[in-house]
Amino acid sequence: MIKTVIFDMDGVIVDTEPVHKYAYDQHFKELNIEVSEEMYTTFTGNSTRNVFQKIKSHFNLENDVEELILRKRHLFNEAFDTKPDLELIEGVLDLIKSLHANNIQLILASSASNSTINRVFNRFDLNQYFTHKVSGEDFPKSKPDPAIFLHAASLSEAPKNNCIVIEDSTNGIKAAKDADIYCIGYKSKNSKNQDYSLADQIIEHFSEIRF
Repeated sequence: MIKTVIFDMDGVIVDTEPVHKYAYDQHFKELNIEVSEEMYTTFTGNSTRNVFQKIKSHFNLENDVEELILRKRHLFNEAFDTKPDLELIEGVLDLIKSLHANNIQLILASSASNSTINRVFNRFDLNQYFTHKVSGEDFPKSKPDPAIFLHAASLSEAPKNNCIVIEDSTNGIKAAKDADIYCIGYKSKNSKNQDYSLADQIIEHFSEIRF
């Protein structure tokens, strides 16, 4: 029986990817580097720190990783605060409310920074539904490393086999499965070039989830 649902955030609860893409693109222009679409796709599900560790190594940048993170975060926050059409993913709020009303514990496990998580949760008043919020910036490795989901499961009020993960990225799904947690792959219209083959179940709308 399902007791705890562990949600990813970007692409599952809210589609902040266009805002991230805008911020990264602006930053790449400032750094005078060209990141291919193929390379950018591999960043999905990674923390900003891991992304810039890869970029610094690949392009032999002299900039400090922390400096790069702070600049990108500034560009993201600036865009986030001025983007009026940022909305929750269709159907996800109804699912969250339904799970919460039926005493299912909800935990967030996102690669996003704590500041971004809090911006989203405050903007859409989501704190009331979740018992814990776990950020990827608190772990040395990003998804597909399973550490973030193992930690989220340890916060569950029930054993790990009573937990499920909802993810939309290749890296996130692999992380959930390597953590040995049942994973629902959310294949939305915004998902691009992601591999759902490891997911235990694949959905295209949250109304398909039944508990």
